[in-house]
Parts: sequence; structure tokens; C-alpha cells
Amino acid sequence: MNITTSEFFKARRMVLKGAGVAALIGLGVIPFDVPQALAAANDKYPEDAFKQKTEADAIKALYGKTAEPSDKVKMDAPEIAENGAVVPISATTTLADVTSISFLVSENPISLVASYRIPAGTLPTIANRIKMAKTSNVTVIVEAGGKLYSAKKEIKVTVGGCGG
Repeated sequence: MNITTSEFFKARRMVLKGAGVAALIGLGVIPFDVPQALAAANDKYPEDAFKQKTEADAIKALYGKTAEPSDKVKMDAPEIAENGAVVPISATTTLADVTSISFLVSENPISLVASYRIPAGTLPTIANRIKMAKTSNVTVIVEAGGKLYSAKKEIKVTVGGCGG
């Protein structure tokens, strides 16, 4: 059997990749449920929710139900944002079976600023930098066990933001 040099190197590359992935799985670096994470990354983009002007409409378009406040949802954000164009914010929860976390800003032209799908077995913690038009309430929505939970905080914006 005669094979060309390029065919040899393609086959060799494929064998080495397979051995590398097997080694990483064996060491626990790559979990067996990687396909679940990749499937979550390919969920349909919630285009309609990102077009809504109000928090209530965005939550309805994204989830189809309302959220209840919970002390198990923690939001870390500054009380005063010196620059509304870059406001650091993070959310974490102790709730089980978290499937998504979303951030909404009530006074922004578009209320929903970020939404994340959380694959099973993932630590439910998200950190981001958001843009705020002006001083307003920021709400984080956590979907867990088929229910919605929320936390809210007012952030004062001093400069910049969506409006200039």
C-alpha cells in the first residue's frame, strides 16, 4: 500500500489529536459531558428578547414568566459607576439546577444587556462589563429548577453610557 507524504501526515495528525483528547479526558481536564456544553452554546439566539424596551417585556420574551426576589441570588456591582460605558457586574447563586442568568438595565434603550445559558454541572457565576445609559436599577434573573429568581440594585452613573 502506497500513501503519499501528505496523507501520512494527515493520518498522523488525526491519531495524535485523538490521543491528546483521550489523555485530557483521562486526566479529568476535559469532562465527558463536553457535548452538552457545546449544545448549550448553540441554543437559538433570543433575538426578540434583545429588542424589548422594558424589563418586564424582555423577561416575558426571554422566559415567558415573572421572577420572584431571592436572597440566594447575589449581585456584585458598584453603587456609583464612574463611567457608564464600562460598568463591572457579576452574579452568583447558591440555587441548584441553574439553567440561565440574565442582566437587565431598566433605563437603557434596550433593557436586556446579557443572557447566558448555564450547562449542567457548571458553577453558576457570571461576570461582565455592561453599558448603562444613566442611573438605573440593574436586575439579575436566575432561572433554576424551572422557576425565576431575581436580585436588584440601583447603580448611579456619573459619566458616559449609552446616551453619550
